[in-house]
Amino acid sequence: MWLNTFLQALRSIRRNLLRSCLTMLGIVIGVCAVITMVTLGQGATQAVQDQITSLGTNLLQARPGQRLGPGGGAGGAPAFHMADAEAIATQVGGIVAVAPEARTGATAVALGRNWSSSIIGSSNDWLLTGNWALAQGRAFTEQEQRAGAPVCLIGETVRRELFQQQPALGEPLRVRQLSCEVIGVLDSKGQGAFGNDQDDLVLLPIETVQRRITGNTRVNTLHISLADGSDAARVQASVTQLLRERRRLADGEENNFNILDTRQLAQTLSGTTRVLTALLGAVAAVSLLVGGIGIMNIMLVSVTERTREIGLRLAIGARESEVLLQFLIEAVVLAALGGLIGIALATLASLGLAAVMDVPYSFNLAVNLLAFLFAAAIGVLFGYFPARRAAQLDPIEALRYE
Repeated sequence: MWLNTFLQALRSIRRNLLRSCLTMLGIVIGVCAVITMVTLGQGATQAVQDQITSLGTNLLQARPGQRLGPGGGAGGAPAFHMADAEAIATQVGGIVAVAPEARTGATAVALGRNWSSSIIGSSNDWLLTGNWALAQGRAFTEQEQRAGAPVCLIGETVRRELFQQQPALGEPLRVRQLSCEVIGVLDSKGQGAFGNDQDDLVLLPIETVQRRITGNTRVNTLHISLADGSDAARVQASVTQLLRERRRLADGEENNFNILDTRQLAQTLSGTTRVLTALLGAVAAVSLLVGGIGIMNIMLVSVTERTREIGLRLAIGARESEVLLQFLIEAVVLAALGGLIGIALATLASLGLAAVMDVPYSFNLAVNLLAFLFAAAIGVLFGYFPARRAAQLDPIEALRYE
């Protein structure tokens, strides 16, 4: 009985193929929109997590000022010094490396070309805390770091803009009045979590930057890399207490520095993108309900058009359950076919938009299966009322219907 009813439903759909396709369109658009939004949202979440991870694994960042961002109070707060980094490295447990960073902006000049870039002074620990790898060349030697030698490592953007197709290693590069030798090129990281170009930098020993570029001993940031398995909250509390002591802050006095845990930042940003993804998915799901209403409307029209046919079937002995099942299967088949087409279109749309938005694409079986089942459920929900109406027709009145 099931097979015969299913075949009858298919014949009824083929009889009005254009109308059936237009009926499915609402479901197709709804399923496509839901899957595309959720897939792109998950890709954006993964991209945010990857970008935060590129800042460094298990990383704390200490900066002057009471909070991050504009108006954070950094202007009136005293800067850090090299001794602060040494104190943290020797007095706080659970730390792999501490990298002091002095940062400024300047124009780099090489081979007759110039490029405005970030000038960073630090040590080799800066490469460790930031998960940086060398594409070419070498890192600083201990002697170069102690002596403040005129040597530098450059990011991929600086290499491309200044040296283009020519080799950069061993070439001179001038930053303001300082001429330094390029001894290494950093591996590319691309765009950062805040939209910045992470490869647009020139890295020099911090002694070199302080003595010959900035002319002061201020340290803008302390990058603190935690050991695997260490308690980030405990380490952060220890660093906070140590810095308060070194900066001579009295009890009850607010910190004039802030410490950022990149893992917490990643969790916060990922949570935000997940909420937005759920919101967009819910908005897109509304179109599925609209598609279900379209199915109900068309099925009611179909019942009206086929009243005499229904009456004839009931008069020659067809049970009400068989009539109800036929119309219900028609509605479910329309919704299911729309769901399958929507999944196919969503896959193509997700692949294309992921490439345009530069976010990773991953096929999520659970999301696709859930969208398909929801589409089929829409067919059952909105197809039941017209099917029930058809099954409850009076055969005599139906045969008289014109």
